[in-house]
Amino acid sequence: MEETELGRRTVRKVTGRILPLIGLLYVFNYMDRSNISYAQLGMQHELAITTAVFGTASAIFFLAYVVFEIPSNMIMKKVGARIWLARIAITWGIVTAITGFVHDIPQLYIARILLGVAEAGLFPGLLLYLTLWFRGKERGRAIAGLALAQPVAMIIGSLTGGLILDHVHWFGLSSWRWVFLLQGVPAVLIGIVVLISLPNVPSKAKWLSREEAGWLQNEIDKEYQPEQKGSLLGELRVMGDKKVLYLAIANFFAACGLYGFTFFLPQIVKQIDSGYSSTNIGFLGAIPFVVGAIGMLVVARNSDRTGERRGHVIFLMLLAAAGLLGTIWFRHNPVVALTCLSLVAIGVLGYMAPYWAMAAKVMSKEHTAVGLAAINSIAALGGFFGPYVIGKSATVDNVSAGLYFPVGCLVVCAIMLAFLKVQRDKPAGAEEPDVEVAATR
Repeated sequence: MEETELGRRTVRKVTGRILPLIGLLYVFNYMDRSNISYAQLGMQHELAITTAVFGTASAIFFLAYVVFEIPSNMIMKKVGARIWLARIAITWGIVTAITGFVHDIPQLYIARILLGVAEAGLFPGLLLYLTLWFRGKERGRAIAGLALAQPVAMIIGSLTGGLILDHVHWFGLSSWRWVFLLQGVPAVLIGIVVLISLPNVPSKAKWLSREEAGWLQNEIDKEYQPEQKGSLLGELRVMGDKKVLYLAIANFFAACGLYGFTFFLPQIVKQIDSGYSSTNIGFLGAIPFVVGAIGMLVVARNSDRTGERRGHVIFLMLLAAAGLLGTIWFRHNPVVALTCLSLVAIGVLGYMAPYWAMAAKVMSKEHTAVGLAAINSIAALGGFFGPYVIGKSATVDNVSAGLYFPVGCLVVCAIMLAFLKVQRDKPAGAEEPDVEVAATR
């Protein structure tokens, strides 16, 4: 069905107004949870942090994150996105800045746990928010626009993290402390902007006319089963849905690869040449994320164009696994190693848009808040096990020794999705395809 001028105009307005703000929010979110990967290059001597301790500090964040993920999304559904997303941003920014003042390993662990509590619910909350503003046929690219914040965050974090470590020693504070301070404060400011300007639903957007808001709300409503006001138990029942659990477990294995790669990238780059300065590591570490960002956009566009989701994710998981293997085998060859790391980035970043577009379709509108949070919570456990196992398996001289674990996890994710039967997406307004899981017994 040909799009009307009203529809095209409304989609352009929503894309231009919503995505930049929530994308900026997610940029600093991802930067602040992963900036420890660069800060540890300086703190490892001052706080006597071993590779195993670093892996635990990186991973422990996700334990608190998992516990509070579903409650956070349920609260957001009650109070609205504007207030709750602003609260999340302001509190995580404060905790990140405070992390710059820890003096021993126990304090570092406590700070990471508090950061997990503060950040819990942001990503599934943003996914839920997108379902209120974008139709199914545009949601893949919308999610990619949001997920693009991850490589952007890592590019900015890599470039600024290395520079701060080498050049910022203000007021007698160690440079690694300034990594947390300078990257934490902006989140507080962005949270204030969200509180002032983010509309909860189309009808509250002052920049949409009444006709535009009505058209968009009608289009969104057509894609979901009628929402019923059920009990808390009814909302939580989606956690027992076999389709939701199956996708969540698959995403758990994907997350092991994503976070293992993200948190240990600076150390992987450092082992290419031990003579690299922090600035060198930062600039070289940004390269895979630049390539990954481009790959993410290409994948999302093609996935939306074809309506195909599952095959894209399978291919990207196998590509990332191959890239990690290449990184292990050619870790002392700068050109080959960085090429392989770039393939990993394309895989672990590019899969998110088709995956979440697929996941959002397996539940009713009533269940999206809990369902998306449940999937992301289980995936966040992968954020714990990935860095933790790598930290325990790696050695000071060979970080790559721990990368076989995420390789295996990525392959398992691809195999699981090979048993998932999914029809291609249809244009907005058409009957939504059903998703069923095969061979789950």
